[in-house]
Amino acid sequence: MAKTMLSLPDTSMDDFIEAEQAAERLRDGFAEYFSRYDALITHVLPIPAHKHGVDRFIIDGKEVDATYLQGAIVPLNVTGLPGIALPFGKGREGMPINVQIVGKWHTEPLILHIASLLEAVSPMKGAHPSR
Repeated sequence: MAKTMLSLPDTSMDDFIEAEQAAERLRDGFAEYFSRYDALITHVLPIPAHKHGVDRFIIDGKEVDATYLQGAIVPLNVTGLPGIALPFGKGREGMPINVQIVGKWHTEPLILHIASLLEAVSPMKGAHPSR
């Protein structure tokens, strides 16, 4: 049975401050990146999409927990950067491979424009899930 949020131990002030400082370093790094570039296009997962309920994966011959797959999205969520994800291909098993487009804060129109350009040339254009 999963623990509820209320049953988890309190975060210490030291841990909270350390996490906030790490998030600030991430924000500073992204601000520096976006001072030179308009957008970042990256993968959503380091593997094609997977079936629901799978919690262990073999990547480069090593078994990893599903949380490992979040490496490309967690920093963006922590910093509050705007982004959008869209399918841009299929893996060997036919599952989608998604890309995400990220921009600096308050640049949602630019991100949507880049997404529309990518969508127009995507091999997934017009694809629909099988039933």
